[in-house]
Amino acid sequence: QAIGKRDRDIFEEVWPDKRRIVLKLLRQDTVSQREWQDLFFGVHFVCLWDEKGAAKIYDCLQQDIVEFIVQAQSQVQAQRGEQALLATYIVEWRKFFTQSNYLPLPFRQLEQSPQVKPSSSSSASASGASTSAAAAASCSGSSSSKTGPSTSAAAAASASTSAAAAATSASASTSLAAAASGSGNGSSSTSKKSPTEDSPVRKLMLDSWNKHIFHDIKHRLQESAMKIVHAERNGDAYDAQLVVGVRESYVNLSSNAEDKLEIYRDNFEMAYLKTTAEFYRLKSTEQQQENGVLAYMKYADAKLREEEVRAKRYLEPSSFSILTYTLVKVLIVDHLNSIIAECPALIRDYETERLNLMFRLMDRVLHGVGVEAMMGDLQRHIMSAGLADMLSASEVITQDSEKYVERLLELFNKFSDLVRNAFNDDPRFLTARDIAFKTVVNDTSVFKMELPTSIANRGVKYTAPESKCPELLANYCDMLLRRTPLSKRLTSEQIDARLRDVLLVLKYVNNKDVFMRYHKVHLTRRLILGTSADSEKEEDIVEWLREVGMPADYVNRLARMFQDIKVSEDLNTQFRTLISRHDAIHIKILNAGAWARCSERVSVSLPIELEDYIPDVEDFYKKKHSGRKLQWYHHMSNGTITFVNNFGRFDLDVTTFQMAVLFAWNQRQHDKISYENLRLATELPDPELRRTLWSLVAFPKIKKQILLMEPAALASPKDFAENTMFYINQEFAIVKNGKSQRRGKLNLIGRLQLSTERSQQEDNQSIVQLRILRTQEAIIKIMKVRKRMNNAALQGELIDILKNMFLPSKKMIKEQLEWLIEHKYMRRDDDDINMFIYVA
Repeated sequence: QAIGKRDRDIFEEVWPDKRRIVLKLLRQDTVSQREWQDLFFGVHFVCLWDEKGAAKIYDCLQQDIVEFIVQAQSQVQAQRGEQALLATYIVEWRKFFTQSNYLPLPFRQLEQSPQVKPSSSSSASASGASTSAAAAASCSGSSSSKTGPSTSAAAAASASTSAAAAATSASASTSLAAAASGSGNGSSSTSKKSPTEDSPVRKLMLDSWNKHIFHDIKHRLQESAMKIVHAERNGDAYDAQLVVGVRESYVNLSSNAEDKLEIYRDNFEMAYLKTTAEFYRLKSTEQQQENGVLAYMKYADAKLREEEVRAKRYLEPSSFSILTYTLVKVLIVDHLNSIIAECPALIRDYETERLNLMFRLMDRVLHGVGVEAMMGDLQRHIMSAGLADMLSASEVITQDSEKYVERLLELFNKFSDLVRNAFNDDPRFLTARDIAFKTVVNDTSVFKMELPTSIANRGVKYTAPESKCPELLANYCDMLLRRTPLSKRLTSEQIDARLRDVLLVLKYVNNKDVFMRYHKVHLTRRLILGTSADSEKEEDIVEWLREVGMPADYVNRLARMFQDIKVSEDLNTQFRTLISRHDAIHIKILNAGAWARCSERVSVSLPIELEDYIPDVEDFYKKKHSGRKLQWYHHMSNGTITFVNNFGRFDLDVTTFQMAVLFAWNQRQHDKISYENLRLATELPDPELRRTLWSLVAFPKIKKQILLMEPAALASPKDFAENTMFYINQEFAIVKNGKSQRRGKLNLIGRLQLSTERSQQEDNQSIVQLRILRTQEAIIKIMKVRKRMNNAALQGELIDILKNMFLPSKKMIKEQLEWLIEHKYMRRDDDDINMFIYVA
């Protein structure tokens, strides 16, 4: 009993005086530094000397806090007007929240007491009713009772506790300043955790405010704040700070340490999202009906940006994403079909500004539904517009590779500008452009290349037509690299730019192997005839082809061709030192693997002047390189002869075949020789003789032909008969400016025929044959690494390997798989016919 009485005496003596300080703090009256320090010391003294002192202090503090909150509640609820209610609530809340930051500081001692549980809003002690009653009596007692002994007790204990009190006082004053400045600007996001944040007294204060004020008027607060936001959206006068204040109270009210935004999210955020959706659901429908879809897009874009700014003012950052989702749902997704329906017309009319606006709206929609629809419209437009443009100009572009490539590049730049200006070069739309433009490039409706229908040695049929685009691209490259009117009128930089453009288009070509074939033919002709406009550019284009992914073996063969030409120059220099007639012949020793095929060799009876050189050249080469064999490709040779008739003397550049034919008249220039006799004299195959004679009797772009024939009305070389007669045109002359010249030089080579009719057929066959071999090779490479692979995966990897050369058809892949299985390179799994197994 003595101890219990002593405990009551200590609490009753000390607390009434300290309670006055607490009430002054709650009312935000001025508190001196001495009073502030005395409060720290008093709480510490009671908790130290009274076993139940912490519980008593907590109960009294709870009663005082509740009484203060009830007074604030009566002031708030007395307001009738919405803005007055909001304004009063915010004033009272900010004052109370400021107190909640520094009032708990003197009561930090309660945190160590097991009698005070932070998780409970009630502080009733488990020691029984007598303690609570005593505490209650002490709380309500007169503040003047027994002040003397408490002061003495404080004085007696001051020596032992002064250091702790001073330290606590300093930290308390610092925290008070921070709390005051924080509440002034209304910031809800604190960068450092407050020392009072986990305090049971602070939790008590916030829970009590929540229970006695917020719970009863939260719906009124929400409705009032939302009405202000609604007025702002309608352009009426509003006070934004009222809404901001409500938001701050919602955020700061939470005493949940794990989720500080729980009350804000469940109340303020939910109400804000609901009213936002309702407002724009009504307004969006009105706007679209009154102004149309195109004007509505501007409205939706403006409101989205407007709401983003408003959200930064009224909402926490965690709410931005869900607000955006809500707005996109109401403003865009609900009107998606009507907006997308305008896309094809906008693309067709190149309305880039409106398309860009539509793209910005659609890009906000989740899962890319709107963007995918726009991509589909873009693809369809590029394919239809591109093919229509090519068809409309088909008469011109099929005859002129320059016009064809320029038209393709014009289309590509046009579509690229559309993607850049309307869709900001978004990678998804660039992909859609590439897919569609690839369809245009590889289309066969304007012109197509017919590959052979069968290859006997494999028994493989191949009937699908292919685009002629790669052949025309190769022709255009040839025009730029050869000495032509086109290359002469362009600067070096312009030629480089156009060659780069060709490679750009080549990227979209499926059958790149066809381009390789024709490019090599043109390069061979330029190197043999020496007609390259710039040898450096010839080598540059080879490296560029390597950079864009052309097969290494193809590029290496082109590089070998340049090497052969350089080596031949050195051999010619050495050969001329041994032969007195050094200016009469220029030999080119070429690697057969890089340049030509053996099937292209054509027999011909050379003029005696040329025959004399052949043994000399062979002997010279054998001495330089023993063990190598020379094979003569006369159809790739050419020369210059002097032609004399009754009118004048002319130097003619001719092919070896033309030379052989003209030399038949060398000793009898006035005779007429039949077709049959010319065949016997030249020993040329029939197709080559017909073509060579036709080039001499009907050479384009010259008015007077070298040879004449009887009958003269034959329309083509196919009309030549055995008894068709040919003779020298004694009146032949070079005509310039309407006048016949008695002297001059004429090039009759034209486009040097590098292959015979037979090998032209083989060209197309060899394209298919090479594709078959490359397909088989790629399959074996894949299976050798994988060992086991299903059909779908094998086809996918196979196409990925071959796409830089050609795209194999499913039929070709299937046939080559069967061929490889038949020849024991691989086999099917016994349990799964779609599974292939490599056979070592």
